[in-house]
Amino acid sequence: MSGLLADRVVLVVGGTSGVGAATARVARREGATVAVAGRRREHGEKVAADLGALFVSCDVADVEACRTAVSTVLAEFGRVDGLVNAAGLTDRGSLLDTSPELFDAHVAVNLRGPFFLMQAVVADLVRRGEPGSIVNIGSEAARGGAPELSPYAATRGGLATLTRNAAHAHRFDRIRINQLDIGWTATEGEDATQRRFHGADDDWRARAGADLPAGRLADPEDAAEMVVLLLSDRSGVVTGSVIDWDQQVPGAHDGKALQ
Repeated sequence: MSGLLADRVVLVVGGTSGVGAATARVARREGATVAVAGRRREHGEKVAADLGALFVSCDVADVEACRTAVSTVLAEFGRVDGLVNAAGLTDRGSLLDTSPELFDAHVAVNLRGPFFLMQAVVADLVRRGEPGSIVNIGSEAARGGAPELSPYAATRGGLATLTRNAAHAHRFDRIRINQLDIGWTATEGEDATQRRFHGADDDWRARAGADLPAGRLADPEDAAEMVVLLLSDRSGVVTGSVIDWDQQVPGAHDGKALQ
């Protein structure tokens, strides 16, 4: 432990599984007081107890639940120094088969929820005149994504723009807002998605990783280390950055010489 987040209060939304849970673990290791927010109370309370963290019930699709989650942490600890938006909906849908209900669900979880969580945290930071740091967990799908990720890609692109807009608006408030666009990562949610939508079997991770440069999918803990760095003062003055965190390089390709 290097104490990167010593004396900080960090709220990790979507912090009961995947990259969110890994971030909560690393944040605790680095000295933060941590609150994790999620929908499943029994599961969330167990995760929080294992971490030594506070569990806050929050359905990110519900704006009032988002506001209540922040106010609960403020009531418990008096402040929120760092916010991580790690919740996400990845249900599949293409341009042609996405229903209005599915589209709205993606907007609610992947864009509207983070917007109002940021609003609540930033409003308190501004009121108190204190600096803070926010990290949004996005996706490489924001650059286009696969055909079956149409509403997901649209909302992830929106989150990237929101990150830059909010960072610019509050740079003189000393509130740094950045985003980590992660690539294919071996989370519990990704396992469920692969099985539900793509008929994956038990060895899908190994087969998928074999075609990647590292020979494996990314681990949630890998991403969590980067998130905590961005939350901390160690990342310096950086704000408004949307960082590609993947084994692939956007825009690059293995071209073949013309014959």
